Amino acid sequence: MKLSFNTWVYSSFPVWVPAYPLDEVIRRLARIGYDGIEIGAAAPHAFPDYLTRDRIAEIRGLLDDNGIACSSMLPAPGGGPGFNVASPDPAERAAAIDQYKKVADLCHAWGAPTLMYVAGWQIFGTDRRQAWDWSATALKQIADHAGSDLTVAVEPTSADSNLIDSCDDVIQIIEQVERPNVAAMFDTYHTLYRNEVPTDYVHRLGSRLKHVHLADVNRDPPGSGVVDYPSLIEALKANGYEGYLTMEIGFNRRNVEPDDLARRALTYLKTII
Repeated sequence: MKLSFNTWVYSSFPVWVPAYPLDEVIRRLARIGYDGIEIGAAAPHAFPDYLTRDRIAEIRGLLDDNGIACSSMLPAPGGGPGFNVASPDPAERAAAIDQYKKVADLCHAWGAPTLMYVAGWQIFGTDRRQAWDWSATALKQIADHAGSDLTVAVEPTSADSNLIDSCDDVIQIIEQVERPNVAAMFDTYHTLYRNEVPTDYVHRLGSRLKHVHLADVNRDPPGSGVVDYPSLIEALKANGYEGYLTMEIGFNRRNVEPDDLARRALTYLKTII
């Protein structure tokens, strides 16, 4: 297992500050000692429409020069554009699918093995089955565009959404879309929201599990709240998990020091891995 850090707390999504250029974040996380960086597709870091070919190549060079991998990427759903793959607005669904495809292309350019899929959210007045079908249709298109060498990992986001809410939901949509490059991930923060046990997700998802987000209560660093991380690590090892453990922490508020969170998380995880 390798350790990665998500860039939200260093960017402008969804809280505007603190915010740092991606170049600076790459250098900082490499110095702190992370194996990988999970890059969010939002300004000022990696919003696809703002990136030229030269800039994409420059970022790949920065990753290589600093000895840190791009572990994964994820879109920035919500906000003005929406990018809701389950939206009743056909224009928004099309824009969301297009955005995912652009992020998939960035994954290929930067060598990231995994693209996160947030399955959208049900809007009032839309039948849940219809919202689900729209999301499943979008997932098929995104997976086909991603290709066999990029895993599209579906994340249950129960604290933020209302469609893919549980481990059962993840398994159901993976089986429905029938794409070999569609897999599962989960975030300990969302399991806390549902009062579930993270290790249960590990055992139930088994070989479907390709990525993990770690965060404790209030999106604090692992080891500072109630999640039993030693048991989680043991379960991952028992199931042969060899992917990244990615810290997705601190981005839900302004009063944070990103470097401090990154160091504390890394120090703690190294003691139990």
